[in-house]
Amino acid sequence: MQREYHKWFSPALARDMELLAYGHSGMPLLVFPSSMGRFFEYEDRDMIGNLSPRIESGELQVFCVDSVDRESWYNRHAHPRDRIQRHQQYENYVLWEVLPLMRSRSSYSSIGVTGCSFGGYHAVNFTLRHPDHVSTCVGMSGAFDIHRFLHGYWDDNAYFHCPPDYLSNMDDEWYLSRYRNGLRLILAAGEHDICLGENRRLSAILNRKGIPHWLDVWGDQARHDWPLWQQMARKFF
Repeated sequence: MQREYHKWFSPALARDMELLAYGHSGMPLLVFPSSMGRFFEYEDRDMIGNLSPRIESGELQVFCVDSVDRESWYNRHAHPRDRIQRHQQYENYVLWEVLPLMRSRSSYSSIGVTGCSFGGYHAVNFTLRHPDHVSTCVGMSGAFDIHRFLHGYWDDNAYFHCPPDYLSNMDDEWYLSRYRNGLRLILAAGEHDICLGENRRLSAILNRKGIPHWLDVWGDQARHDWPLWQQMARKFF
């Protein structure tokens, strides 16, 4: 399997950022790590191993980015306003630095996006904010309400990074038409998953807006952990 390590100084974040890329051709898939996770997490947790048949066959390319969660949502020493701003800088890094790299290696006009746990938040939020760039989104056991990180603070930037809030009030046809046409959106969680409630809540909002999606609730005592997500990766990709 082709495996490449990339590192560069990010203008958006004003520091070095690292990522791993796997595969030589196929659909480009952007992977966000779980809470405060690193760019090598997907490999360490055998998620790449579970996707290896499709990667080696040239059907899939996987790009695993680093996180800055410790500097944004989980940075208890920073004012909530600054946490949100740091997350916005991270989104700019993905949008203007990582996506061009992915597109330079693929003939696909759009990408897939996925993540497990808090990576599921990143994947779904990025997709809903930028549906012109994404054709497939799989949120695995994601949690989408970011109020818990902000201790009562709220502003426009917070609102537009909280999918249950901005999606509930969405009436912009530019976004709605892209959600409804050509976007494969999957919310997956286990029946004993700590994030199942958040997935059901977001699914209900999507239903009210007439946005096609698949809420896939896994049985057999499925819980919020890597063995479940390994099975999901094999199923959806």
